[in-house]
Amino acid sequence: MTSIHAFRMQLKPGTIDEYRRRHDAIWPELSALLTASGIHDYSIFLDEGTLSLFAVLRLAEENGRDALPDHPVMKRWWDHMAPLMEVHADNRPVETPLAMIFHHD
Repeated sequence: MTSIHAFRMQLKPGTIDEYRRRHDAIWPELSALLTASGIHDYSIFLDEGTLSLFAVLRLAEENGRDALPDHPVMKRWWDHMAPLMEVHADNRPVETPLAMIFHHD
């Protein structure tokens, strides 16, 4: 069984094109890490008016998502993305969880 997780992140002004470019060229080792961690069907949407990012992903019941912040590839990606978005001191993106209020299969 999988679960759905959604969260909001925030881009800095003037970074949309670079954010898109970096994700279009996502590192193969990061993609493999996400898959190996049980993350799939992962999408990020942009509200251009507010620069808010909305992310939604499916997470396998058996997963390693909680270990991602300690993985070197993840840390390197966060360092790479930090100039473009709001981040914590360790460059982890500021994520605001979003509660599901409706779902239709």
